[in-house]
Amino acid sequence: MMNVYKKLIALPELTHLEGAVSIHQQGEQIFSHANGFAHRGYRVSNTETTRFGIASGAKLFTAVAILRLVEAGKVALDEHVATILPDIGINLDGVTIHHLLTHTSGIGDYFDEATMTDFEEVFQDLPMYRLRRPIDFLPLFQDQKRQFTAGERFHYNNAGYILLGLVIEQLTKQPFSDYVTNELFAHAQMTQSGYFRLDSLPADTATGHIENEDGTWRTNHYALPIIGGPDGGAFLTASDMERFWRSLLTHQLLSESMTAQLFHPHVKVNDVASYGYGVWLKRLDASHEKWHIMGYDPGVSFHSAYYPQSETIVTVLSNTSDGAYALVQAIELLLLEKGIHT
Repeated sequence: MMNVYKKLIALPELTHLEGAVSIHQQGEQIFSHANGFAHRGYRVSNTETTRFGIASGAKLFTAVAILRLVEAGKVALDEHVATILPDIGINLDGVTIHHLLTHTSGIGDYFDEATMTDFEEVFQDLPMYRLRRPIDFLPLFQDQKRQFTAGERFHYNNAGYILLGLVIEQLTKQPFSDYVTNELFAHAQMTQSGYFRLDSLPADTATGHIENEDGTWRTNHYALPIIGGPDGGAFLTASDMERFWRSLLTHQLLSESMTAQLFHPHVKVNDVASYGYGVWLKRLDASHEKWHIMGYDPGVSFHSAYYPQSETIVTVLSNTSDGAYALVQAIELLLLEKGIHT
Protein backbone atom coordinates (compact mmCIF):
# COMPACT_ATOMS: atom_id res chain seq x y z
CA MET A 1 0.00 0.00 0.00
CA MET A 2 2.91 2.37 0.69
CA ASN A 3 4.05 1.98 -2.91
CA VAL A 4 0.56 2.93 -4.08
CA TYR A 5 0.64 5.99 -1.79
CA LYS A 6 3.92 7.12 -3.33
CA LYS A 7 2.50 6.77 -6.81
CA LEU A 8 -0.65 8.68 -5.86
CA ILE A 9 1.23 11.57 -4.27
CA ALA A 10 3.43 11.82 -7.38
CA LEU A 11 0.55 12.08 -9.87
CA PRO A 12 0.97 15.27 -11.97
CA GLU A 13 -2.80 15.79 -11.82
CA LEU A 14 -2.58 15.91 -8.02
CA THR A 15 0.33 18.35 -8.09
CA HIS A 16 -1.74 20.75 -10.21
CA LEU A 17 -4.93 20.37 -8.18
CA GLU A 18 -6.17 23.25 -6.05
CA GLY A 19 -8.42 21.40 -3.65
CA ALA A 20 -8.64 18.18 -1.68
CA VAL A 21 -8.76 14.47 -2.47
CA SER A 22 -9.62 11.44 -0.37
CA ILE A 23 -9.78 7.70 -1.08
CA HIS A 24 -11.58 5.24 1.17
CA GLN A 25 -11.73 1.50 0.75
CA GLN A 26 -14.05 -0.76 2.73
CA GLY A 27 -14.55 2.03 5.26
CA GLU A 28 -10.84 2.76 5.75
CA GLN A 29 -9.15 5.92 4.49
CA ILE A 30 -6.15 4.96 2.36
CA PHE A 31 -5.24 8.40 0.98
CA SER A 32 -5.92 12.05 1.75
CA HIS A 33 -4.27 15.22 0.50
CA ALA A 34 -4.90 18.95 -0.06
CA ASN A 35 -3.25 21.58 -2.27
CA GLY A 36 -3.58 25.24 -3.14
CA PHE A 37 -5.41 28.11 -1.54
CA ALA A 38 -8.89 28.33 -0.08
CA HIS A 39 -8.55 32.09 -0.69
CA ARG A 40 -5.75 33.31 -2.91
CA GLY A 41 -5.94 36.92 -1.83
CA TYR A 42 -5.45 36.13 1.85
CA ARG A 43 -3.13 33.17 1.12
CA VAL A 44 -5.30 30.80 3.16
CA SER A 45 -4.40 27.19 2.34
CA ASN A 46 -6.80 24.41 1.49
CA THR A 47 -6.71 21.58 4.00
CA GLU A 48 -8.19 18.10 4.21
CA THR A 49 -11.05 19.55 6.28
CA THR A 50 -11.86 22.50 3.99
CA ARG A 51 -15.42 22.72 2.67
CA PHE A 52 -15.84 23.07 -1.11
CA GLY A 53 -18.77 23.74 -3.41
CA ILE A 54 -19.84 20.71 -5.43
CA ALA A 55 -22.09 22.32 -8.08
CA SER A 56 -24.34 19.73 -9.77
CA GLY A 57 -23.00 16.94 -7.58
CA ALA A 58 -25.70 18.04 -5.13
CA LYS A 59 -28.44 16.73 -7.43
CA LEU A 60 -27.97 13.42 -5.66
CA PHE A 61 -29.16 15.02 -2.41
CA THR A 62 -32.31 16.25 -4.15
CA ALA A 63 -32.95 12.78 -5.58
CA VAL A 64 -32.53 11.08 -2.20
CA ALA A 65 -34.78 13.69 -0.57
CA ILE A 66 -37.53 12.95 -3.11
CA LEU A 67 -37.16 9.19 -2.65
CA ARG A 68 -37.53 9.60 1.12
CA LEU A 69 -40.85 11.33 0.44
CA VAL A 70 -41.83 8.48 -1.88
CA GLU A 71 -41.11 6.00 0.91
CA ALA A 72 -43.14 8.14 3.30
CA GLY A 73 -46.12 7.87 0.95
CA LYS A 74 -46.26 11.59 0.22
CA VAL A 75 -45.58 11.30 -3.51
CA ALA A 76 -45.21 8.57 -6.17
CA LEU A 77 -42.55 8.24 -8.82
CA ASP A 78 -45.22 8.03 -11.53
CA GLU A 79 -47.20 10.97 -10.16
CA HIS A 80 -47.69 13.84 -12.57
CA VAL A 81 -45.85 16.96 -11.47
CA ALA A 82 -48.68 19.22 -12.62
CA THR A 83 -50.91 17.79 -9.89
CA ILE A 84 -48.43 19.00 -7.25
CA LEU A 85 -47.39 22.26 -8.93
CA PRO A 86 -50.50 23.29 -10.88
CA ASP A 87 -49.90 27.01 -11.17
CA ILE A 88 -46.25 27.57 -12.14
CA GLY A 89 -46.87 28.50 -15.77
CA ILE A 90 -44.87 25.66 -17.38
CA ASN A 91 -46.09 23.04 -19.84
CA LEU A 92 -45.77 19.87 -17.73
CA ASP A 93 -47.93 17.67 -19.94
CA GLY A 94 -47.10 14.04 -19.18
CA VAL A 95 -44.16 14.89 -16.90
CA THR A 96 -43.79 12.69 -13.82
CA ILE A 97 -41.43 12.74 -10.84
CA HIS A 98 -39.50 9.92 -12.53
CA HIS A 99 -38.98 12.05 -15.64
CA LEU A 100 -37.55 14.94 -13.63
CA LEU A 101 -35.21 12.64 -11.71
CA THR A 102 -33.86 11.03 -14.90
CA HIS A 103 -33.57 14.16 -17.10
CA THR A 104 -36.18 12.79 -19.49
CA SER A 105 -38.93 15.40 -18.96
CA GLY A 106 -38.28 17.39 -22.11
CA ILE A 107 -39.05 20.73 -20.43
CA GLY A 108 -37.03 23.81 -21.33
CA ASP A 109 -33.93 24.53 -19.26
CA TYR A 110 -32.53 27.76 -17.87
CA PHE A 111 -28.96 26.58 -18.57
CA ASP A 112 -28.83 23.99 -21.33
CA GLU A 113 -25.36 22.48 -21.06
CA ALA A 114 -25.66 21.00 -24.55
CA THR A 115 -25.79 24.45 -26.14
CA MET A 116 -24.49 26.93 -23.54
CA THR A 117 -20.93 27.18 -22.21
CA ASP A 118 -20.86 30.34 -20.09
CA PHE A 119 -22.93 30.05 -16.91
CA GLU A 120 -22.57 33.78 -16.28
CA GLU A 121 -24.80 34.45 -19.32
CA VAL A 122 -27.75 33.36 -17.18
CA PHE A 123 -27.46 36.45 -14.99
CA GLN A 124 -27.52 39.12 -17.68
CA ASP A 125 -31.21 39.82 -17.09
CA LEU A 126 -31.77 38.40 -13.61
CA PRO A 127 -29.01 39.23 -11.08
CA MET A 128 -27.48 36.26 -9.28
CA TYR A 129 -28.18 37.79 -5.87
CA ARG A 130 -31.94 37.45 -6.49
CA LEU A 131 -31.75 33.66 -6.90
CA ARG A 132 -32.21 32.65 -3.27
CA ARG A 133 -34.98 30.03 -3.43
CA PRO A 134 -36.13 27.48 -6.03
CA ILE A 135 -39.11 29.64 -6.97
CA ASP A 136 -36.77 32.49 -7.93
CA PHE A 137 -35.50 30.44 -10.89
CA LEU A 138 -38.90 30.09 -12.57
CA PRO A 139 -38.65 33.29 -14.66
CA LEU A 140 -35.50 31.87 -16.24
CA PHE A 141 -37.30 28.94 -17.91
CA GLN A 142 -41.07 29.50 -17.70
CA ASP A 143 -41.17 30.70 -21.31
CA GLN A 144 -38.88 28.00 -22.69
CA LYS A 145 -40.47 25.67 -25.25
CA ARG A 146 -40.78 21.96 -24.66
CA GLN A 147 -37.85 20.11 -26.22
CA PHE A 148 -39.53 16.71 -26.59
CA THR A 149 -42.30 14.51 -25.22
CA ALA A 150 -41.78 13.31 -21.66
CA GLY A 151 -39.88 10.02 -21.52
CA GLU A 152 -38.63 10.22 -25.10
CA ARG A 153 -34.90 10.46 -24.30
CA PHE A 154 -32.21 11.68 -21.91
CA HIS A 155 -31.26 15.36 -22.01
CA TYR A 156 -29.48 16.79 -18.98
CA ASN A 157 -31.76 19.37 -17.42
CA ASN A 158 -31.07 21.68 -14.46
CA ALA A 159 -34.59 23.14 -14.46
CA GLY A 160 -36.06 19.72 -13.78
CA TYR A 161 -34.25 19.57 -10.46
CA ILE A 162 -35.45 23.08 -9.61
CA LEU A 163 -38.98 21.69 -9.99
CA LEU A 164 -38.09 18.74 -7.75
CA GLY A 165 -37.05 21.28 -5.13
CA LEU A 166 -40.40 23.01 -5.44
CA VAL A 167 -42.12 19.64 -5.04
CA ILE A 168 -40.16 19.03 -1.85
CA GLU A 169 -41.13 22.44 -0.49
CA GLN A 170 -44.78 21.92 -1.40
CA LEU A 171 -44.96 18.51 0.28
CA THR A 172 -42.93 19.29 3.40
CA LYS A 173 -43.84 22.96 3.92
CA GLN A 174 -40.15 23.60 4.57
CA PRO A 175 -37.50 25.51 2.61
CA PHE A 176 -35.61 23.07 0.40
CA SER A 177 -32.23 23.64 2.04
CA ASP A 178 -33.68 23.17 5.53
CA TYR A 179 -35.27 19.87 4.56
CA VAL A 180 -32.07 18.48 3.03
CA THR A 181 -29.97 19.69 5.96
CA ASN A 182 -32.31 18.22 8.57
CA GLU A 183 -33.30 15.02 6.77
CA LEU A 184 -30.10 14.04 4.97
CA PHE A 185 -27.05 15.82 6.33
CA ALA A 186 -28.06 15.31 9.96
CA HIS A 187 -28.86 11.61 9.45
CA ALA A 188 -25.54 11.03 7.67
CA GLN A 189 -23.63 13.01 10.33
CA MET A 190 -22.42 15.47 7.69
CA THR A 191 -21.79 18.12 10.29
CA GLN A 192 -19.77 20.45 8.03
CA SER A 193 -22.15 20.43 5.05
CA GLY A 194 -24.71 23.02 4.06
CA TYR A 195 -26.05 25.51 1.54
CA PHE A 196 -24.10 28.72 2.21
CA ARG A 197 -24.42 32.16 0.65
CA LEU A 198 -21.42 33.01 -1.51
CA ASP A 199 -21.17 36.44 0.08
CA SER A 200 -21.04 35.05 3.64
CA LEU A 201 -19.16 31.75 3.51
CA PRO A 202 -18.39 30.31 6.96
CA ALA A 203 -14.90 29.56 8.24
CA ASP A 204 -12.97 26.69 6.65
CA THR A 205 -14.80 27.09 3.33
CA ALA A 206 -12.98 27.57 0.02
CA THR A 207 -13.76 30.54 -2.19
CA GLY A 208 -14.12 29.64 -5.87
CA HIS A 209 -11.44 31.07 -8.15
CA ILE A 210 -11.89 31.79 -11.87
CA GLU A 211 -8.83 32.13 -14.10
CA ASN A 212 -8.97 35.06 -16.54
CA GLU A 213 -7.43 34.82 -20.00
CA ASP A 214 -4.53 37.08 -18.99
CA GLY A 215 -3.58 34.84 -16.08
CA THR A 216 -5.20 36.93 -13.36
CA TRP A 217 -8.04 35.60 -11.23
CA ARG A 218 -11.30 36.59 -9.62
CA THR A 219 -13.73 34.96 -7.22
CA ASN A 220 -16.90 33.28 -8.45
CA HIS A 221 -19.25 35.34 -6.26
CA TYR A 222 -20.84 37.01 -9.29
CA ALA A 223 -20.79 33.91 -11.49
CA LEU A 224 -23.25 31.66 -9.62
CA PRO A 225 -26.58 31.93 -7.80
CA ILE A 226 -26.01 33.56 -4.42
CA ILE A 227 -26.92 30.31 -2.67
CA GLY A 228 -27.20 26.72 -3.85
CA GLY A 229 -30.42 24.81 -4.29
CA PRO A 230 -32.04 21.69 -5.78
CA ASP A 231 -29.92 21.60 -8.93
CA GLY A 232 -26.58 22.15 -7.17
CA GLY A 233 -24.44 24.34 -4.98
CA ALA A 234 -24.05 22.58 -1.62
CA PHE A 235 -20.74 22.83 0.25
CA LEU A 236 -19.08 19.90 1.99
CA THR A 237 -15.80 18.29 3.02
CA ALA A 238 -14.28 15.15 1.56
CA SER A 239 -15.04 13.34 4.82
CA ASP A 240 -18.68 14.38 4.71
CA MET A 241 -18.96 13.09 1.14
CA GLU A 242 -17.64 9.71 2.28
CA ARG A 243 -20.16 9.71 5.14
CA PHE A 244 -22.98 10.33 2.67
CA TRP A 245 -21.90 7.45 0.41
CA ARG A 246 -21.57 5.13 3.40
CA SER A 247 -24.97 6.13 4.82
CA LEU A 248 -26.59 5.63 1.45
CA LEU A 249 -24.92 2.29 0.74
CA THR A 250 -25.77 0.90 4.18
CA HIS A 251 -29.44 1.88 3.77
CA GLN A 252 -29.49 4.48 6.53
CA LEU A 253 -31.14 7.05 4.25
CA LEU A 254 -33.31 4.82 2.07
CA SER A 255 -34.55 1.26 2.27
CA GLU A 256 -32.61 -1.44 0.45
CA SER A 257 -35.21 -1.64 -2.33
CA MET A 258 -35.35 2.15 -2.80
CA THR A 259 -31.56 2.37 -2.79
CA ALA A 260 -31.59 -0.19 -5.59
CA GLN A 261 -34.00 2.07 -7.48
CA LEU A 262 -31.61 5.00 -7.01
CA PHE A 263 -28.72 3.07 -8.57
CA HIS A 264 -30.78 1.38 -11.28
CA PRO A 265 -29.83 2.40 -14.86
CA HIS A 266 -33.15 4.02 -15.72
CA VAL A 267 -32.03 5.67 -18.95
CA LYS A 268 -29.12 5.11 -21.32
CA VAL A 269 -26.89 8.14 -21.88
CA ASN A 270 -24.32 6.66 -24.26
CA ASP A 271 -22.56 3.36 -24.98
CA VAL A 272 -20.88 3.19 -21.56
CA ALA A 273 -23.00 5.38 -19.28
CA SER A 274 -26.51 5.38 -17.88
CA TYR A 275 -28.34 7.56 -15.38
CA GLY A 276 -30.11 6.47 -12.22
CA TYR A 277 -31.80 8.93 -9.89
CA GLY A 278 -29.35 11.81 -9.44
CA VAL A 279 -26.34 9.58 -10.12
CA TRP A 280 -24.30 8.53 -13.16
CA LEU A 281 -23.55 4.83 -13.77
CA LYS A 282 -20.52 4.10 -15.94
CA ARG A 283 -18.91 0.91 -17.19
CA LEU A 284 -15.10 1.24 -16.99
CA ASP A 285 -14.29 -2.11 -18.60
CA ALA A 286 -15.66 -5.65 -18.70
CA SER A 287 -15.08 -6.13 -14.96
CA HIS A 288 -15.33 -2.71 -13.37
CA GLU A 289 -17.96 -0.01 -13.05
CA LYS A 290 -18.45 3.13 -11.04
CA TRP A 291 -21.40 5.07 -9.67
CA HIS A 292 -20.56 8.74 -9.53
CA ILE A 293 -21.66 12.33 -9.19
CA MET A 294 -19.93 15.38 -10.58
CA GLY A 295 -20.21 19.14 -10.73
CA TYR A 296 -18.47 21.81 -12.77
CA ASP A 297 -19.22 25.52 -12.42
CA PRO A 298 -17.10 28.67 -12.64
CA GLY A 299 -14.67 28.23 -9.77
CA VAL A 300 -15.93 24.73 -8.90
CA SER A 301 -14.69 21.30 -9.96
CA PHE A 302 -15.97 18.16 -8.25
CA HIS A 303 -16.09 14.43 -8.82
CA SER A 304 -16.97 11.68 -6.36
CA ALA A 305 -17.27 7.99 -7.26
CA TYR A 306 -18.07 4.66 -5.67
CA TYR A 307 -16.51 1.54 -7.19
CA PRO A 308 -18.71 -1.39 -6.10
CA GLN A 309 -16.29 -4.17 -7.03
CA SER A 310 -13.79 -3.01 -4.37
CA GLU A 311 -16.03 -0.85 -2.16
CA THR A 312 -13.78 2.12 -2.90
CA ILE A 313 -14.83 5.77 -2.68
CA VAL A 314 -12.79 8.48 -4.45
CA THR A 315 -13.65 12.14 -3.90
CA VAL A 316 -11.93 15.13 -5.49
CA LEU A 317 -13.02 18.68 -4.68
CA SER A 318 -11.54 21.85 -6.16
CA ASN A 319 -12.21 25.57 -5.92
CA THR A 320 -11.10 26.13 -9.52
CA SER A 321 -13.05 25.44 -12.70
CA ASP A 322 -11.31 22.21 -13.67
CA GLY A 323 -8.94 19.54 -12.43
CA ALA A 324 -11.19 17.12 -10.57
CA TYR A 325 -12.08 14.85 -13.49
CA ALA A 326 -8.50 14.53 -14.75
CA LEU A 327 -7.33 13.53 -11.28
CA VAL A 328 -10.11 10.95 -10.84
CA GLN A 329 -9.17 9.42 -14.20
CA ALA A 330 -5.51 9.21 -13.17
CA ILE A 331 -6.45 7.62 -9.84
CA GLU A 332 -8.66 5.08 -11.61
CA LEU A 333 -5.86 4.06 -13.96
CA LEU A 334 -3.41 3.69 -11.10
CA LEU A 335 -5.73 1.71 -8.86
CA LEU A 336 -6.82 -0.58 -11.67
CA GLU A 337 -3.16 -1.10 -12.61
CA LYS A 338 -2.34 -2.04 -9.02
CA GLY A 339 -5.26 -4.42 -8.79
CA ILE A 340 -7.06 -2.62 -5.98
CA HIS A 341 -10.35 -2.88 -7.88
CA THR A 342 -10.13 -6.61 -8.52
